[in-house]
Amino acid sequence: MKKQNPIYVKTEIETTMDELWKYTQDPKIHTEWDARFTEISYLEKNEGEPQHFLYKTKIGFGLEIAGEGESIGELQKEGGERISSLKFWTDSKLSLISVGRGYWKYKPNENKVRFKTQYDYETRFGGIGRFIDSYIFRPLLGWATAWSFDALKLWLEKGFHPRLLLKRAITYYLICFLLSFVWIYQGLIPKILYTHPEEVQMLSKLIGSENYAAAMIKMVGFLEIVFGVIWLLPFQKQKLFFLHTFIILILTAAAGFTNIASFMQLFNPITLNIILIGLSIIGYMNSNNLPQAKNCKRSRKE
Repeated sequence: MKKQNPIYVKTEIETTMDELWKYTQDPKIHTEWDARFTEISYLEKNEGEPQHFLYKTKIGFGLEIAGEGESIGELQKEGGERISSLKFWTDSKLSLISVGRGYWKYKPNENKVRFKTQYDYETRFGGIGRFIDSYIFRPLLGWATAWSFDALKLWLEKGFHPRLLLKRAITYYLICFLLSFVWIYQGLIPKILYTHPEEVQMLSKLIGSENYAAAMIKMVGFLEIVFGVIWLLPFQKQKLFFLHTFIILILTAAAGFTNIASFMQLFNPITLNIILIGLSIIGYMNSNNLPQAKNCKRSRKE
């Protein structure tokens, strides 16, 4: 298996050097924005010795990984550039990482600071560990680092606390998943797999003919599945929430035109579609200023 490239993330933040240094070097503030750590605490430092620290990361189900680290050097260059190097390790058998090294670099650029990190580590569990690291763990860790950098950027530039951003992001992605499920289910079950007679009747009234109505229902079902998949794609969906609200309003009007009696049934188009519109509004309200890993550079070639 080929050697893995180090994890590299770079962003540019509109802030001062001192402010960014405080937000990244103060352990209490650091854990507020960095998704990789739950707790960081400095140990007592003796003169002439590197700064040692402890860190913890909760991984769920009451389990956590605890490790140690040390700042092995800090350098301030001419022009205001700063570099902070560190080494970290853990004896926890739950951790894929055994020992690693990395650095943070801060370079002033007019009223902004170019902030980047690069780090690499050795893994446990032999070939299995290297396989998991290559295809699962390292990509996720790189994504979490970039996401955290963008959350820090939004915090310093716009005042949005990372905990608020995390809640908004969870709400946003959950709504996208729910809308995706609704559209895929509606296209697959009552249209393609089990063509519902009421669906055929409503479409026949809408187009004024019963010919090919069943075949057209299946085509509509396929389009609904495609629309459901679109909700899972990684792009900014603010305009899509507008479009979705408009589509639901049109479908509600069409349902009333073709079968007004359906509005009297349990779980009828009025109640269900209002819920879908409500989800669209909530999704739209949470779709702006979300941290995204893609906003950061992930390669030196970028």
